[in-house]
Amino acid sequence: MAKKKHKIPLAYQPVGFALGWVGGTLAGLAFRATWKAIRHEEEAPEALDEDRRWGEILVAAAVQGAIFAVVRSAVDRAGATAVERSLGVWPAKVRDDHD
Repeated sequence: MAKKKHKIPLAYQPVGFALGWVGGTLAGLAFRATWKAIRHEEEAPEALDEDRRWGEILVAAAVQGAIFAVVRSAVDRAGATAVERSLGVWPAKVRDDHD
């Protein structure tokens, strides 16, 4: 049996954009605080920082990526849940069983 497809509510698009911006900001703050707690440094190493070793750069990138993924998922899920509660529609495409 095929599932009924719903369109993403138009009202969610600007909300999703705003949530993405807020999520990115929160993730950046969380990463800086985490890096400071882990390494006791104000700035995380950047890929082109010639004074840093490969290990430092890759650890910083992995920590940053993990934090961004968790924050983005949490913000996206919270936004979708709020839309479903207020509008009664999950704000994502529902796949057909034949996809």
